[in-house]
Amino acid sequence: YDVIFVGYPTWWYDLSQIMYSFFDEYDFAGKTIIPFNSHNGSRFSGTIDTIKELEPEASVIENGFTVNESDVAGAKSDIDSWLESLGF
Repeated sequence: YDVIFVGYPTWWYDLSQIMYSFFDEYDFAGKTIIPFNSHNGSRFSGTIDTIKELEPEASVIENGFTVNESDVAGAKSDIDSWLESLGF
């Protein structure tokens, strides 16, 4: 795949440890990573920059989708709009 969607929760303003293991295990050089996440008020925090550091040879988009955990159930139209803005 050339485009990889990576979803995760933001925990205490950071990626969870399993995400560090995930990026350590897989090489996304030359790929485009599209992040999306859920949070409890912290949005992406610095996680997009962290992904860029962990995958320096990948292209990581800045305009990922982020949603508060309490709004996930009603986020379908927002997700659809975001995907459409990305050309999907």
